[in-house]
Amino acid sequence: MDKEPDRLADNIKALREARSLSQQQIAKIAGIPRATWTHLESGAANPTLAVLIKVANALQVRLDELLAAPSPPARHIAAAELPVRQRGAVTVRKLLPESLPGLDLERMVLPPGARMPGVPHTRGTREYLTCERGTVELAVAGERYQLAEGDVVTFHGDQRHGYHNPGTQVAVAYSAIAFAPVAS
Repeated sequence: MDKEPDRLADNIKALREARSLSQQQIAKIAGIPRATWTHLESGAANPTLAVLIKVANALQVRLDELLAAPSPPARHIAAAELPVRQRGAVTVRKLLPESLPGLDLERMVLPPGARMPGVPHTRGTREYLTCERGTVELAVAGERYQLAEGDVVTFHGDQRHGYHNPGTQVAVAYSAIAFAPVAS
């Protein structure tokens, strides 16, 4: 069974190496002495919470990821395992198995003639809509945009918006939503 100090040391080293950074480089980014970083990676350190927070920030991971059991290098998620919801005639499927802070990716399947209202998000949110197949009409703040295959429209996601398939064939579109940071 893994001991937490060994797990912490192994995770810190693996995360640093995955970023192709030397101990000197990452210690500078973290604002800690290189010797401290060396001790962390060897398992000889007994770091304070303040040091662990600096390490997590430098590696751009959550604190709990530093102590987590190693995860496999990849994970296959079948389409059937991803969350799906119906909004009227439109099928919306999440493209990510877990949420990422500030980002949502979805695939929308719109039968011919289908319409779906969008949900306005917080001020500062950006949305990106791309059409993969068929034709999708996006209505944003009173304007209409006709997307053919491969077209992209970017817009402020805090406005009223909606999606429509004006064609006679099924349309498929992808929505990327970059949420505005929440003020703390």
